[in-house]
Amino acid sequence: MDVGISTFLGLPVWRAFDVDDQGRVLAGCDAPGSVQLVELDPAGGSSWLTALSGNCSGRYLTGLRTVVVQHDEGGDERQQLSTLALQPAPAAPVALEGLTPLVRDPRFLHNLIDVLPGRVVYATNRRNSVDFDVVVRTIDTGEETVVYDEGGAVEDFAMADDGLTAVVSRSASRPMSQQLLLLGLAGRPTTALTDSEEPAQHLLPRWAGGSLIVTTDRARENTVVARLDPFGGGWADLVVAPGRDLTAWPSPDGRLLLVRTNEDGVARLALHDGTSGEWLRTLALPDEGWVGEPGLPAPVWAPGSRFLAISFSSPGVPGNVLLVDAQSGSVSTVADSTAPLDGAAVARPTSHRVPTPDGRSIPCFVYGPSASPQPELAGSSVLHIHGGPESQSVCAFNPVIQGLAAAGHTVVVPNVRGSTGYGRSWYSADDVRLRLDSVADLAAVHSFLPTLGLDPARAALWGGSYGGYMVLAGLSFQPGLWAAGVDIVGISSLVSFLENTSAYRRSQREPEYGSLERDRDFLEAASPLNRVDQMRAPLFVIHGANDPRVPLGEAQQLTAALRARGVECQLLVYLDEGHGLAKRANRLDAYPRALDFLARHLGGGPAR
Repeated sequence: MDVGISTFLGLPVWRAFDVDDQGRVLAGCDAPGSVQLVELDPAGGSSWLTALSGNCSGRYLTGLRTVVVQHDEGGDERQQLSTLALQPAPAAPVALEGLTPLVRDPRFLHNLIDVLPGRVVYATNRRNSVDFDVVVRTIDTGEETVVYDEGGAVEDFAMADDGLTAVVSRSASRPMSQQLLLLGLAGRPTTALTDSEEPAQHLLPRWAGGSLIVTTDRARENTVVARLDPFGGGWADLVVAPGRDLTAWPSPDGRLLLVRTNEDGVARLALHDGTSGEWLRTLALPDEGWVGEPGLPAPVWAPGSRFLAISFSSPGVPGNVLLVDAQSGSVSTVADSTAPLDGAAVARPTSHRVPTPDGRSIPCFVYGPSASPQPELAGSSVLHIHGGPESQSVCAFNPVIQGLAAAGHTVVVPNVRGSTGYGRSWYSADDVRLRLDSVADLAAVHSFLPTLGLDPARAALWGGSYGGYMVLAGLSFQPGLWAAGVDIVGISSLVSFLENTSAYRRSQREPEYGSLERDRDFLEAASPLNRVDQMRAPLFVIHGANDPRVPLGEAQQLTAALRARGVECQLLVYLDEGHGLAKRANRLDAYPRALDFLARHLGGGPAR
């Protein structure tokens, strides 16, 4: 079967958003062109629920046959909340007018955090457009209670069973760090459980009886699963894997922990005892692949703690939904994305460590050509750089990587310094004025290409968001190394990005990139736009007109500057997109054109 980028882009991708106590899964699938809600029955049936203009997600309302739908408009990320009754089920997928408004104000964000019996919990920036408050809304009456309004970016929230106590996780003052606060509801004071200046992750806090289960790397290199007594009893480790990052999702009753071990971007899952942390059983996954962030929705437990719904992806699995029976440990696939591949060859990665001049090593995946390459592309390579920067390229399906490999390129996927998954020292190694150290990692990977049998004169860069910044930084700081670049919603100037991004984003990103007030000199020096006179490689740029994170102006100012100097620079702007291309029609338009561009500059001739 001859496949190319259009084939891979056309594959359906399934995601699991929720599961109920009968084993019904609320899933998302992008087969219609954007992610729409589908209910999957454990007997094998399915019911398509929504037909909105863009991506959506949702959760079941606890104890009700009703779904809370989260949706935005044109990729603007200003999430709105609506409900959809499932009893009776809709006769056909519903458009926006078929949903019942719950919380709507298109000026602000309303991010669904949790569902409680008869209530929803969401975070919104409607008070001042910057800080996020946590609101509990009663479904029947519409009554709202603001349970947190003390500033910052809320990352997580969990209500105790007594309904009188809650914990909130908010961004701390240090990069890649969170502070835990104990909220005393009903007039009780708020108590800080961790220091706002502590450089530590405190992720996914969940109640288990009177204590909290937290994924944390406080006072250590890698994340562990720990128990915190919020009333003065301190911390105790539950699950530790030296040299590996762990993540835990406790069951609602606190008896079980789903624990993911991150082994160089491959997920290993096991169930552990929620009290002792003792290992109980390993969960068998369909392939060497990935579960949870980055890139996938988190696993979700049914309210009764028997079932788990999991989004799964691997290089050969675009996106499946798995249903786990925690009683037996059985894992079944309830939505399969692989049938359209029909046995077609896919590229699978090998792992490498690339040495750097300062004695470190860069984890990399290398995907060799998955088909007989065009002779003129043999030996060419494309470095595919993830966004974030606090993220990780993992062992999961990526249609662009597969399309590049099918065209005949070798795709090198580095986790440069600043990436997660390899411990605190690595993800902190690019903070603020260390930014250009991560750019230098690109040059180290370039030096490694000949050991893979690749031609260093025919190497290109591809990246989106922060990865787009890295593309532009590579082309401007290392102009002799790269033959071409593809920049998707990338940052051309760290200064104008911070000045023009959404107000709530600026407060979140300055701890990582640097402050406009204190670090402007460095931000200017590290901005590719200020080195445009050094750029000579041809560039292909893709951007969404509604991008609230990296405004369109970042692409426009760079394109204008390069064209003024006679450097080839193509710009594609999509009016119905935001931070990336969410709609299949736009991906099918943009990415084949980008591959043709690379084929022309890395060897000549159109890409297949």
